[in-house]
Amino acid sequence: MIKFANVIILIAVPFMAVGAATAQTVMPISITLSDYSFAPNVLDLQAGVMYRLHLINGGSKDHNFSAPEFFAASQIGPEDQAKIEKGLVALNRGQSVDITVTPDHAGTFPVECTQFMHKMMGMHGSITVR
Repeated sequence: MIKFANVIILIAVPFMAVGAATAQTVMPISITLSDYSFAPNVLDLQAGVMYRLHLINGGSKDHNFSAPEFFAASQIGPEDQAKIEKGLVALNRGQSVDITVTPDHAGTFPVECTQFMHKMMGMHGSITVR
């Protein structure tokens, strides 16, 4: 009986380790903010999956990543909460910011740059969570 219990433990332990590693996996997504566009401007995410949004301001002006509805419907990593103010991440020219986020539920959320006229000039997009 003891040998049978040892076999079960030897089989179960690797599966538990794989499950723990999978639960901690963070999916990286790079988003470049340039003068009057986001690249990519459409994100397709899964609810319950942890993502690291790497926001890069590659433009010649200051920009922001404004997605208040998305951030409100997501869990933000504790170390990143201070980087978001009123649903907006501000980036100076040449700056990059990482935000760890886990969307909680499905929906489509608008994204835009709220700098004067940037949205009108094409700096907008969407995040769809399935």
